Amino acid sequence: MKSALETLPPEADTRTRIILTAGRLFHRHGYERTTVRELADAVGLKSGSLFHHFRSKEEILVAVMANGIQSVINEARALLARNHDPAARLEGMLRLHMHSIISGVGGDAMHAMIYEWRSLSPEAREPIRTLSEAYEQLWHQVIDDAVAHGLARGDPIILRKYLLAGLNSTVRWYRPEGRLAPEAFIQQLQQAALPDLQPDS
Repeated sequence: MKSALETLPPEADTRTRIILTAGRLFHRHGYERTTVRELADAVGLKSGSLFHHFRSKEEILVAVMANGIQSVINEARALLARNHDPAARLEGMLRLHMHSIISGVGGDAMHAMIYEWRSLSPEAREPIRTLSEAYEQLWHQVIDDAVAHGLARGDPIILRKYLLAGLNSTVRWYRPEGRLAPEAFIQQLQQAALPDLQPDS
């Protein structure tokens, strides 16, 4: 599957191109090791031109994280609006989350949050915390409903934290070109994390 950057339409605005390119480069090389010049070259701009769109390199990092989280929030809200079955909602959220990490902007955002969080000032972290809490609230609703319908067992808060932490950690070790292709991998994750959520539930 192509990356979000590779599928970006030619008419996409420069700010979006900077965010997606920065996410890819920060993921590959790390935030500190990616220079402004390298980022500008990858987008096809002069170094100074980047700062017509962002005030600092830190602001670009915040935008990478925020763009990734917001994109998943938007898709999750749409998913929940068109699905009212608790099982379909829970499975859909898990699959959406993992597809975003594996092949969407969510993967670059999650990698940045895990590895580059320390690079952000306390002030810069606040908007990311707000978005993260909004996304977790969607999961909270879905897991509460799943527990009430017997599709998952245990304390909903613990389940949410455990499940999201486990899914997010895959950015550290899963490789799509490895032993399991993405679809098979997601299926295995679902069976391991939510054994009560089966196709015939």
